[in-house]
Amino acid sequence: QVQLVESGGGLVQAGGSTRLSCAASGRTLRIYTMGWFRQAPGKEREFVATISWRSGTTYYADSVKGRFTISRDNAKDTMYLQMNSLKPEDTAIYYCALDYHTAADSRPRHAWGQGTQVTVSS
Repeated sequence: QVQLVESGGGLVQAGGSTRLSCAASGRTLRIYTMGWFRQAPGKEREFVATISWRSGTTYYADSVKGRFTISRDNAKDTMYLQMNSLKPEDTAIYYCALDYHTAADSRPRHAWGQGTQVTVSS
């Protein structure tokens, strides 16, 4: 069974920075990609950034490009999101997402983290 444990976030002033982490654990885990999504109050969940586990290729939503940086530590099966120049509109619950399979089952699977709150004050 896969577990995603998120950390980081909290209350940040506009223009400030914070870093989110997401650690994946599970037996014989094989990761395809990891990513971040966010959901603001009253809005749908939206894509923020994703990273390919093998190549390190990254993709960003236009709204965060140039301000957020996604990275990974393959040895720790951990992903990070460095968030700089934060704006009040970045306030949301940030969810970690994982696409993976296991050594015993090659079918692709998807998992979500529990979410972590980021609040940017103006």
